[in-house]
Parts: sequence; structure tokens; C-alpha cells
Amino acid sequence: MTTNGTAPKITFYTNHGCPWAHRAHITLKELGLPYEEVIIDLEKPREPWYLEVNPRGLVPSIKYSNGIVNDEIVTESAIVSQFLADTHPSHLLPASNDGPTAALTRARINFFVDTWFTKAGSYWFNILRKDTEEEKETLAREFIAVVEKEIEPLLKDADPYFGGSKTLTFAEALVAPFILRIYAYSKNGRFLPKSIQNGLDSLPNFSKWAAATIAHDSVTYIWDEETVLSKTEARLAKLKAQPK
Repeated sequence: MTTNGTAPKITFYTNHGCPWAHRAHITLKELGLPYEEVIIDLEKPREPWYLEVNPRGLVPSIKYSNGIVNDEIVTESAIVSQFLADTHPSHLLPASNDGPTAALTRARINFFVDTWFTKAGSYWFNILRKDTEEEKETLAREFIAVVEKEIEPLLKDADPYFGGSKTLTFAEALVAPFILRIYAYSKNGRFLPKSIQNGLDSLPNFSKWAAATIAHDSVTYIWDEETVLSKTEARLAKLKAQPK
């Protein structure tokens, strides 16, 4: 919501390597909202000034003003993204009273996102932490089976985006950063078994949807694959060095 047709003032506290903050980047890009970006270094203890913004020290956070609200702080990736999409209704997510099917569209998007994160979303990180290839392959097979059972049917009408949409939706905004990383990590078997990419590519609905999603410019504009992979390698080495 804007006043007098003017754009809101947004300060966006983020880190380009964080998949959770990436959700808000996609949302802001799709909504076409200008923002001032403040990069938070996640490798160091948070500075006191940022803990005043967000006592949890996490990203993303935004400071938002639009002439009605002034310098309001909103935190947590799903909440930041939802706030922005609700305040600025668009193709991403209709307002709940915007037509007879708008509430149903919102419910279906919410169910898709919830299903991804409750059923499938944790597998890739758990696989990264496994020590042996056998353990990784076992979890990889479980992951593909879950995606086939839980996610594939929900994408039956994707065209190419969720629910038959020709434009990116809120479903992609919240899930895309993780799909992007799963494909990047499994592409050459560097961190995840290559069987994951092969398995996902064998699912007709998922593979078509994922290919369109991770190629979209709102998803890729902050993405630096080699930097993310290098930092992931360093984090995994640090984890493996810790006593069990």
C-alpha cells in the first residue's frame, strides 16, 4: 500500500548467500519495489546496531515506511515476504477478497509451500551432513520418493509456474532458493549425489516447473553459484572438523 502514488521506503537487511533471505529478494524483485540494501555478514557475530533491528540476529529484516506506517521492522523470511505481498497485491499473490477464487488460490499456494517444507525440504541439508556415499544415496532415494509422492501431484497444472500461472507466484518465491541450491549442489555430485538431479529430472511435472523457476531472472539476479558452493564447502569442512 502506498500513499499519493509514491513508492514505500524500504531498508532491506540481507545476505546474498542465505536462501531464506533470498525469498525476500525474489518477492521484492517481482513486486518491483525499490529498496536500500544493507548486507549483514553472517560469518561474524552480529553488531549491536543490528541486534537492535532484529534481536535474533537473523536475515532478512526490513524497515518499512509508506506514509501510514513509519520505520516499522518486520523480520523472518516468510513473514517479510508475506507482508510485502499482502501490502502490494500483485500476480504473486492475490488479495484474499480479490475475486471469488482468490482465497482458494492463496490456500493452494500455502499448502504447496507447507508440503515442501514439512515433507521434503529438510532432506538436502541432512544429506549434506552425511559422511558416507552410501548414507547419502539412501537419503537421496528417500528424497526423490517423497517429492514424487507429495510434490509432483501438486504441480500437475503448472504452466510453467504453480497453478497454471504464466508468471512467477508466491509459491516459487518461497521455495525457489532451495530448489536452486539442490540443483546446484547435485549438478556435478559435488555436495549432493548426482542421482538427485537425475531423479528430479525424471518427474515430468516437477522437472518442467523447476527448470522454469530456477531460470527466472527474479530468482537468479543475486545468485552467485560459485561463491555459494565455495562457502558451502568451507562450512561443511568446519562441521566435519567438530568432535562428534
